[in-house]
Amino acid sequence: MAKRFKKSADRKLFGVCGGVAEFFDIDPTIVRIVWILMVVFGGFGILLYIILALLMPNR
Repeated sequence: MAKRFKKSADRKLFGVCGGVAEFFDIDPTIVRIVWILMVVFGGFGILLYIILALLMPNR
């Protein structure tokens, strides 16, 4: 069975970072820190987070 992005039960806001971390099998804290850096330095992190929060299915 293929891996799919799904929102995580380990959620702080919508479960997006936890879901991405589970997909890549890494610590959710690392994903959250990278996401914050994308928001601060690139600005596209907010838009990407909103899109994923809307598109990712729940567990």
